This record gives sequence, structure tokens and C-alpha cells, in this order.
Amino acid sequence: MDALHLYGETLVSRLLLGSAHYPSPACLAEAVAASGCEVVTVSLRRESAAQRSGQDFWAQVRALGVRVLPNTAGCHSVREAVTTAQMARELFGTRWIKLEVIGDDDTLRPDVFGLVEAARVLAEEGFAVFPYTTDDLGVAGRLLDAGCRVLMPWAAPIGSGRGLSHPHALRTLRAHFPEVPLVIDAGLGLPSQAAAAMELGYDAVLLNTAVARAGDPVAMARAFAQAVDAGRTAWRAGPIEPRDLAAPSTPVSGRAELA
Repeated sequence: MDALHLYGETLVSRLLLGSAHYPSPACLAEAVAASGCEVVTVSLRRESAAQRSGQDFWAQVRALGVRVLPNTAGCHSVREAVTTAQMARELFGTRWIKLEVIGDDDTLRPDVFGLVEAARVLAEEGFAVFPYTTDDLGVAGRLLDAGCRVLMPWAAPIGSGRGLSHPHALRTLRAHFPEVPLVIDAGLGLPSQAAAAMELGYDAVLLNTAVARAGDPVAMARAFAQAVDAGRTAWRAGPIEPRDLAAPSTPVSGRAELA
């Protein structure tokens, strides 16, 4: 498998995992090991900088031996997201931040105006911003102009498991920004959906609920890892273009001529 490059770091795995909702810390550790992932997202809300109430969880995450990608989950304003990112940098010792600015509580759709503004502020402060965004082409361009070097469009609303709601829009995004690392973030429920995203040419997939809420999270993490690898391999192999009419797989020349 070819390497994945994100903000100057080289990764072997193209699967990123969230760390919430697992049945137990031991299950999280087993799922991470089974997936082979090298990046795990962590919410600052689980690790309070002020109260130090999440020390056990933070110790468990560090024991995984993976890179931590803190997120601003649950933030609804630019100020809240920027402050959370600054606290995360201090607490986790990384300039990486998965930026979420939520605009609607029912769909968890990002507030793209607040997202762009928060991304600009954080990029100017030296953060490596991973913005959770939609598949909107214009918003993607604004995020890149703001200083983002990675984009994380959703496949569908967070935790929905609906798969790729708008594959044409995702395909257009990929074609428009061929050199930008694109990571599908949110909405996947099945390994086949992850494979489909990778077959579109996406660089990686970030999951949480689909693995953590599965009947067997460890087995599901392994299945997603295999699907991501299969999808990436298929994309690099150069799949054929779909067509409307049949194309015979057997040569028609030399066939018997009946009088």
C-alpha cells in the first residue's frame, strides 16, 4: 500500500478511527490494533484540561501508540471552536486539530461560514487544520484559501451509516482538487461504503460509530481496514469506465458462419 502524507507526516494506514462509544477501553484498544490505524481522534470533552478528569482515558489513548487527532466536536461558534483547539494543543501537545463547527443539531451539518472563519484563525496560529465539511466545491476552495491542506467532506450525517449520499459531488470534489488529501469523514456504516469512497480516489476514511457501535467492534474494524485497502488498490489499478451498452468479452472475429 502506498503511503499517505498528511501535513508532513507519513502514514501507512488510510483508516482513521474515533475513540468514542466503545463498550470498553479494552475493546477500543483491540479495535485499533485490528484496524492497523495510526491516527485516533479524541474529543477534548473527554479530557478536561481544567479538571483533569479524563486522565485515565488519556493514558489509555497514549498506550495505543498512535498519533492523536484532537477534535472540536460539539462546538457551535468560531470562538468556541478556536478556544477548544487552543486548549487541545496545550493538553495533547499537537498542532493537529480536527475542526468541527456545527450548524444544526439535528443533522450535525457543519456551519460552513463559521468553519471557514475558524480555519483561517487557526491556520494563522500555526495549526494543521482537518476541517469537517460538506461536499460543496465552493466551501472546499474557501477552506484551502484559509490555509487548510487537508479536507474532510462528509459522506452523510454523522452516525447515520447511510453511506455516500452524493457520490457525484464527491467525485467532482476529487476531480477538482487532485493534489489535496481528501478524507471521508462521517456517515459510513458498512465496509463496502468505505471501499466505494476509496474507489472514487479518496485518500483515507475516518470512522467512529460504524465500528464502535457494531455488534463486534474488533471484527468490524478489521473489515473496514480490509475494505479501505481493497478500495485504494482498485483505484490505483485503474477501473474501467461504465458504459450504457454491452461490450463482448469474447472476440467476435473467427466465429462460425452458418449458411
